[in-house]
Amino acid sequence: MFEFSVIGGKAARDIIGRSRGQIVEEVRATYLAHEDGDSINPNSYFLRFPDKPDSRIIALPAYLGGDYDVAGIKWISSFPGNIKNKVPRASAALLLNDYATGYPFACLEASQISAARTAASAVLAAAELTGERSVKRLTIVGAGIIARNILEFFKDQDWHTDELVIHDQLPDYAAAFADYAGTELGYPARTEADLAAAVNGADLVVFATTAGAPYVLDPDAFAPGQVVLNVSLRDIGPEIILGAQNILDDIGHCMTAQTSPHLAEQKYGHRDFIDGTLAQVIRGEVKAATDKPVIFSPFGLGVLDLAVGTFVYRTAKESGEAVEISDFFGETQRW
Repeated sequence: MFEFSVIGGKAARDIIGRSRGQIVEEVRATYLAHEDGDSINPNSYFLRFPDKPDSRIIALPAYLGGDYDVAGIKWISSFPGNIKNKVPRASAALLLNDYATGYPFACLEASQISAARTAASAVLAAAELTGERSVKRLTIVGAGIIARNILEFFKDQDWHTDELVIHDQLPDYAAAFADYAGTELGYPARTEADLAAAVNGADLVVFATTAGAPYVLDPDAFAPGQVVLNVSLRDIGPEIILGAQNILDDIGHCMTAQTSPHLAEQKYGHRDFIDGTLAQVIRGEVKAATDKPVIFSPFGLGVLDLAVGTFVYRTAKESGEAVEISDFFGETQRW
């Protein structure tokens, strides 16, 4: 009852690396549980800094029922300025609480978990919205850690593409990512400096950038039937959102924090452009459109962190990769 464990980032990444298929299934089941109301997922809390307007630290509390029956909170920072020093943008910790007592029982390094649940969500959405695991051209915009994780999940799920195109504002990062994709994952990758050229003709486009405001503004930027994974949430202008089929992970959460759908709501004064959730797509209640672009915007839910974090915790306990902290609690009896 009073055990407490720490799972470091290396152990978490090792577990994720050998369990990506299972993590996709955990994310899929969590989306369905959340859709059915077997979760509590309040709004995230953003800590911002007046002298660092691009930086923030976000608290994501949540509860997930079913076989998880766990509460917890992820505390994740996003400091884009780290990138110029070749330091990852995001760092995070996840605290898991026992639902019976409220006591915390584990602390996990969570940047790996956050990246894994984001990547699993993206790859799950790609499969559900395209109906297959093969595309002629896959374009990824952004060449950071999230993009790398998404591609690693594509590889694990046996996705095939005739051509992988990488676009990044920084050519060196694009080249490094393309080299990794070719040498480590076996994808036929190349870089493309022109964003429009990178996107044009792609069956599947993934945005995984650090953009704080939309820069893709042409209403004809995407073609009918083209599937766009708006993972970074703020790359696409409201005019494009209005003319697309829009699938969200959670409508209430996604319509906050200046996301592309949120900007569209503010500009046009309604939510009529929202077509459903990923859970509804999984259940066949919503079909992917062929007469307009299909855009999936995942806000990133705390319940996904709980699901993947609990899976990593349980695996680490079974494999001996968890570090037990004895006497973590100073008092365990009232008298």
